[in-house]
Amino acid sequence: MTYRFPAREGFPPLKLTWYDGGLMPSRPDELAPGVKMGDTYGGALYIGDKGKILTGSHGANGLRIIPEEKMKAYQRPAKMLPRSIGHYDEWIAACKGGPPAGSNFDYAAPLTELVLLGCAAIRSGEKLEWDSANMRFPNAPEADQYLRRDYRAGWTL
Repeated sequence: MTYRFPAREGFPPLKLTWYDGGLMPSRPDELAPGVKMGDTYGGALYIGDKGKILTGSHGANGLRIIPEEKMKAYQRPAKMLPRSIGHYDEWIAACKGGPPAGSNFDYAAPLTELVLLGCAAIRSGEKLEWDSANMRFPNAPEADQYLRRDYRAGWTL
């Protein structure tokens, strides 16, 4: 599934390709023989103008620049962001009045929307354009049926 985001607020346009269900991108030429892409649960491959970065699922196993020579030459910046105490511990602390979890609704809701819009595109079999202000697909109104569920009487939210 391919998402395309226009340029915004000083950021260039972005193309995001999502693989799922056992599908994977082609093995990068820069990856040394015998080195596995991702981990048991998947992973991510970031392709930029200056190189490629691999990581396990959800950032596990750290980020690795490939080829390995580029990783060895890389100078890590000083840590500036607070480190997580763990996904579940953050959630419990937030429930008890602590700081918001790193994956709070301000972050998680747009991410969930993105993934679910991809599901609608797969179900419709169409290239969809999303009008977030009006919550509809202006180029494929027939795909709007995948945005909401019709509940049986007595089972509404």
